[in-house]
Amino acid sequence: MEKSFVFKFMGLNFDLTGIIDSTLMALAVFLICLWLARKVEMKPNKRQNVFEYLLDFTNGIVKDNVSDVDAQKHLSLYAFVLFLFIWFMNQLGMFMEVKVDDWVFIKSPTADPVATMSFAMMTLLLSFTFGVQRFGVGGYLKNYTQPVGFMLPINIVEEFTNFLTLSLRLYGNIYAGEVLLTLIGNDLAHAGGPFTLILAAPLAMIWQGFSVFIGSIQAYVFVTLSMVYIGKKVTTE
Repeated sequence: MEKSFVFKFMGLNFDLTGIIDSTLMALAVFLICLWLARKVEMKPNKRQNVFEYLLDFTNGIVKDNVSDVDAQKHLSLYAFVLFLFIWFMNQLGMFMEVKVDDWVFIKSPTADPVATMSFAMMTLLLSFTFGVQRFGVGGYLKNYTQPVGFMLPINIVEEFTNFLTLSLRLYGNIYAGEVLLTLIGNDLAHAGGPFTLILAAPLAMIWQGFSVFIGSIQAYVFVTLSMVYIGKKVTTE
């Protein structure tokens, strides 16, 4: 059974696998953005076109779901970085996995529910922050009693379900993709000699391609739903 490497520091448990993977992906996003945005010109080159397309794409997600203009300005960069970060995290385990015995050191960080819950928590905290800035503490809390007072417990439960669905949807899709790829690459390939090995190779390639598509869709869905949740907090009904 595969296990992540966990160590203790000052009485707290730290997942070294998650730390390594997240750091690698953060560095990858930074270096790629730096490379794409170098030598910005009035007449865009190919790299600049790619960078501007990605930025316009995530800006479009923000504008479609957040009506508050001031919030849009603050969320544009967040949506851009979040999309790239999650996209790279989703793809890591599809093409690279480093194991020592049963210990896994490199895999998709989003195949760990702790990582996806951290992203979901960031989104919810931002939604609370923008809501309080927009309406004040009293006005924001009053929104939980809308449209009628007895909706208060339902609206509170909705916050919890938003957190769970946002995080577990991403985790479930990426984790399932890695499990199936492992089954095809290891179990099927070695199940019946040369025949299953020949069968497993194209299946693994097909599933990798499909997983890249799923990982891209899930990054888009996560960012879109994040903007939907934040947009609801800064909009009066």
